[in-house]
Amino acid sequence: MKRRIAFVAVVFIGFFLLPSRCPAPLVYRPGEGWTYESVGGGKWVRGRAKDQYDVAQQAFDQKDFGTTKKAARRVVKRWPLSDYAPQAQYLLARCYEARRDDGRAFKEYQKLVEKYPKADNFDEVLRRQYEIADRFLAGQRFKLWGLFPLFRSMEKTADMFMKINRNGPFSPIAPEAQMKVGAAREKQKEYGLAVKAYERAANVYHDNPKIAAEATFRAGLAYQKQAQTAEYDQSAAADAISTFTDFNVLYPDEARVAQAKQIIAELQTEQARGAYRIAQFYDKKRKWDGAKVYYNEVVSKDPDSSYAAEARKRLEAIARITARSKTPAPAGP
Repeated sequence: MKRRIAFVAVVFIGFFLLPSRCPAPLVYRPGEGWTYESVGGGKWVRGRAKDQYDVAQQAFDQKDFGTTKKAARRVVKRWPLSDYAPQAQYLLARCYEARRDDGRAFKEYQKLVEKYPKADNFDEVLRRQYEIADRFLAGQRFKLWGLFPLFRSMEKTADMFMKINRNGPFSPIAPEAQMKVGAAREKQKEYGLAVKAYERAANVYHDNPKIAAEATFRAGLAYQKQAQTAEYDQSAAADAISTFTDFNVLYPDEARVAQAKQIIAELQTEQARGAYRIAQFYDKKRKWDGAKVYYNEVVSKDPDSSYAAEARKRLEAIARITARSKTPAPAGP
């Protein structure tokens, strides 16, 4: 029995003392930090920037995105000033995009734009950022840890489009990106911010008639939506009328001039409705001066509307009431 125990002990000790190759999945390299390498890893490591980039590109072509990320990230970290660093950063972003981790991909593209603004494929990077942001605008969910699609966010989406516009304010994609900021704000029901985004597009890209006209028209629509959410504050309706009037004057040949005129007429009716409701409030309180002010406003805002017809009737009635109150009582005998 003792011999058997001694034999097992010798085998157990020998197992640990004999030289053996032990894979280490976590590897530390000075200046690069810790990286994960599978068993037999390290085969992707090269000593020159070009060779390391070639490994990344070959792995990407073979859809080996894990190796691509490691090799590309090593180029960027170890040779950040080399000619291959921008290309490696681009491959890194492409990996995340290929894996449908669009949020992380956008960030990696943003690093490329900020670190290497003179990259040869700068316009393509902006276009890819635009396509990512557009997917989120269409309803794609942002992911948790790059794995679980959890939530939609028009705030984050608007921020993406703003970054694209700032990255290249006069690039081919910039005007559309600025317009999409407004679209994201509208989906948030932040109509005031949407108006600001559209007005900025109209002002900055005024030399692009197509963009300027579209931006002015959409600003008017955003004002209109804001007016529809307000009960007594009719300032948004007035701003909408002013914006659509500008649209008709600045772009008389635009196909939507007739539509703008129709919207103006509807907004004037809306203004009349708001003024009529305020007039009724004063009317019920028998505050005749206030009632007359708003009934007259109804008539001036939309003279042909049903509200104006009712306002005229009430003005006549109020006139009779106030006249009677001013009539002196007959003298006594």
